[in-house]
Amino acid sequence: MSFQQYQPSSFNFLPVVVKNLLIINGIMLLAEFVFEKQLGYSFNQEFGLYYPLSQLFNPYQYLTHLFLHGGFWHLLFNMWLLWMMGTTLENYWGSARFLSYYLATGLGAAVIHNLSTWYEINQLTAEIQTYAQSPNIMDFLALMKGHLRYISGSSLDEINAFVNVWEMSPDDQMLVNQSVNWANQLIEYKMDIPVIGASGAVYGTLLAFGMLFPNSVIYLYFAIPIKAKYLVILLGLIELYAGFSNNPGDNVAHFAHLGGMLFGFFLIKFWNRTDRNRFY
Repeated sequence: MSFQQYQPSSFNFLPVVVKNLLIINGIMLLAEFVFEKQLGYSFNQEFGLYYPLSQLFNPYQYLTHLFLHGGFWHLLFNMWLLWMMGTTLENYWGSARFLSYYLATGLGAAVIHNLSTWYEINQLTAEIQTYAQSPNIMDFLALMKGHLRYISGSSLDEINAFVNVWEMSPDDQMLVNQSVNWANQLIEYKMDIPVIGASGAVYGTLLAFGMLFPNSVIYLYFAIPIKAKYLVILLGLIELYAGFSNNPGDNVAHFAHLGGMLFGFFLIKFWNRTDRNRFY
């Protein structure tokens, strides 16, 4: 993806906020790699954002999760988009306004993600209650398979060992009751999954670029031209579809991406009321 940049006078190709965001995110990925490999300490586990009812939650995670990534390609994609779109926005808005917008959309993305998690936990609770009314091994396997992405490798091994024992005594009431306990454990597993990444703020940045420079041409895969406003709409629809599809193998926080765009939209509309020369 490349694009024809809007270039005001004195255009800085690496303005201060974008530059420092790139540096901080890069340092945090390097620190995660070194500390986890050498000391067994994970920044992503400590500073990723957990659901507020999780025992692992801390308020500072609303900020810290924005500077963490799951790997090199996750970091590269986000920072590439931040540089491409954020550079123009920071030159246009100034550093202070761009930073406030970036952080606000990142926090907004986290709020929307937690709201979607709240909804998913309510749905999961209803499934577990239904299962508990008539627990059996087939329904237990279906329940676990449907929420496999919540279960870590070590816990999955324990569940598989439990199933092997239960299969030999399917009518054992103690094992039946234990299956209900395992089912309830899914809620804790769900709450203890951290979300990391700058994607919510980056999607907010994409939204702002599309609103302020709607007819700028972006080249998908450096070959396919598309106007910024249409790209934003396309990406929003893709994230909306993926979020509601709820693919069991999908570990992307799609509603966080949408949350960043949503908060960005309303923030720009709010700023538009007081500064019509810079906003549309």
